Amino acid sequence: MMVTSRENQKAAALAVSDGFWLLHADGASLGNPGSGGAGAVIYDDQGRVAAEISQPLGPAVTNNEAEYQALLLGLDRLRSLGIGKIRIRLDSELVVRQVKGEYKVKNPRLAVFFRQVMDLLAGFETYDIAHVRRELNRAADALASQAAAGERSN
Repeated sequence: MMVTSRENQKAAALAVSDGFWLLHADGASLGNPGSGGAGAVIYDDQGRVAAEISQPLGPAVTNNEAEYQALLLGLDRLRSLGIGKIRIRLDSELVVRQVKGEYKVKNPRLAVFFRQVMDLLAGFETYDIAHVRRELNRAADALASQAAAGERSN
């Protein structure tokens, strides 16, 4: 199922170069906390969709927890593909600022996910992470929403 939009394709084309792959990830929580879902879209270094991932996260998940789990899902897939250079784009300003070290991670539940993310990121040759507007993350958002509603695709 291809859910990439014209905006996401433009964003991917602008973000990939010099052998970098691009990860767009998003989390959703229906109720916050509620039924959670994670979605990720991976673009290869030519801007083509290499993977679309959607995974339900179960009940009682907050939106921030879902955001971290979506990032972990995408990072894990990139590692399994042996990719070394990545660009990460999220519409969660909180997660981006925490990963960059601009915000402290005070919530103990988020701290667990944060440590997992940092451990995975240490295995990449190089990465950058940036916040994007929600409309530039529509494909990952759609996959996260699909997963929160109980559907799964890999």
